[in-house]
Amino acid sequence: MIVKMKKATILVQDKDAKETTASLRKLGLLHIEHQTVPEGKELNLLQEELALVSEAETILSMPEFSSDLVQHKQLEGDWKITAKRIIDIYKRIDHLKEYSLRLRAQIEEWQVWGDFEPQAIKDLATAGVFVKLYRVPVRELKEIAQNLTVVRLKTLKGVAFVATVSFTNTEIAFKELALPNIGISRIKARLAEDGQVLEVLIKELNSLAAHRQSFLKIRISLSKEFELESALKGMGRENSIMFLTGYLPYDKTNILLNAAKTNSWAIFVRDPDESDNVPTLISNPRWISIINPVFKFIEIVPGYGELDISLWFLIFFSIFFGMLIGDAGVGAIFFLLTFLAQRKFSAKVKNAKVFVLFYLLSGCAIVWGVASGTIFGQEWLKGFVKPVFPVLQNEKFVQTLCFLIGAIHLSIAHSWRAILKAPSIKALSDIGWILILWGGFFLAKTLVLADAFPDFGKWLFLSGTLLVVVFSEPNRNILKAISKGLGIFALSAVNSFTDIVSYVRLFAVGLASVAVADAFNNMAMGMWGNGFIAVVLGAFIIFIGQLLNVILGPIAVLVHGVRLNVLEFCNHIDLKWSGFSYKPLHE
Repeated sequence: MIVKMKKATILVQDKDAKETTASLRKLGLLHIEHQTVPEGKELNLLQEELALVSEAETILSMPEFSSDLVQHKQLEGDWKITAKRIIDIYKRIDHLKEYSLRLRAQIEEWQVWGDFEPQAIKDLATAGVFVKLYRVPVRELKEIAQNLTVVRLKTLKGVAFVATVSFTNTEIAFKELALPNIGISRIKARLAEDGQVLEVLIKELNSLAAHRQSFLKIRISLSKEFELESALKGMGRENSIMFLTGYLPYDKTNILLNAAKTNSWAIFVRDPDESDNVPTLISNPRWISIINPVFKFIEIVPGYGELDISLWFLIFFSIFFGMLIGDAGVGAIFFLLTFLAQRKFSAKVKNAKVFVLFYLLSGCAIVWGVASGTIFGQEWLKGFVKPVFPVLQNEKFVQTLCFLIGAIHLSIAHSWRAILKAPSIKALSDIGWILILWGGFFLAKTLVLADAFPDFGKWLFLSGTLLVVVFSEPNRNILKAISKGLGIFALSAVNSFTDIVSYVRLFAVGLASVAVADAFNNMAMGMWGNGFIAVVLGAFIIFIGQLLNVILGPIAVLVHGVRLNVLEFCNHIDLKWSGFSYKPLHE
């Protein structure tokens, strides 16, 4: 749920402002709302230092320079000098790599001409002997002027590499090649020399990577100092009185009030106004909060006045994951990968919820795969393994199930809205939308699956439409209420039906993954029995097919599983994701 917040304003004398801000940071409760734009030389200097240390730390964190085997050393002396040295070395490395690519491209381009010295050709031109190089299609060689001496050096794919020699600066119909600055042998020598310098620079940067932890600590320290200075510079002022405003959880208010009493601060605590830009703090039981890593990954936060859908997101995202992956074998691979990742990275990952979440999602894929008889495909199992629920291999049933899940999912959204609106008669409009959604469910079965439309279906549409039109914007003037209701209905009625139909993507994507696995399995099995090499090749083909599903499966979940929750469901529950996270000033 979204935690209720309080807005606090603290007033102190200007001489106590810095000490007060530092004390608030120790409390770690107040999300600061700046009263003025933080600015000043101190902030500018901190920004520059932060940019410097962040760039150095980023460079040292690159895999080519850092390693888990690097022995960390304490940084001594002025860190800024070392940071600038790191950045300078990296820029030189980057420049040398880029220049080496250009040199290799020149070698690739000119090695067909052999090793020659471009300056010698330029010197000949000064002496009145003009040597020019061309690439000419063989069939067009006859078009070169007869008064020129033409030397064909090489022919590749119908193109002749020729040099023309004359005592006059004669132009011909073909484009002359611009000479390189130096010859092939000198380019290769320069490339070898740059390679040696590059090796030395990389070695030096590898040695400096031992200070990566030191730079990380400096960056964190500077970030905290920057936050503190920003809070101080962002305070409001009225003569000699300075004031600071922020937000904190309602159940932490007494801690702040006690601190104000101890430090002799003037303080005013109240409920936020509707116009206030209040941060969002979500607090859920541990079993629900395992979905938080998904929200952080896609970077969405509900507004303070909106709803927390964590529970429903977790439930339906797990269902969607199982149906979209749809294969017990692939689910088992995800489960194993999660186990291995936890063993390797658990010490480095602060939030272990991500591992619990992936265990749950992998388990859902395994359950669906076992229930539908899908383990690395379906066809190869049909002779000796039966699905727990054979009906899950019936395409029409699965599509019906998708529509049913959609109707239930979206009905939950409108039911929640109706509960929040009650006892207002506006709640009846959401009841109307629920009736329209279920009418859309039966219409989808009719249009997509050719089922007969039930007689009561029209009453779902009629009664739902009546409730939406009359009670969406109730008014004493019934005509105004109906006109506004008609506008709302016209904008959303078609979307309600298409949203139900969109849940068929769960079937389509799941079917596609099964089809991919079966196609690769059949291709491989057709090769078996033709010798050892064919068996190995067949096994490799099966591996590629399953690897494809392992790679594409999570992408499908992000595209479709997240979409159904974040767009379809949230549109019906009127959730805009307009918030930002509660981040208190803390040490």
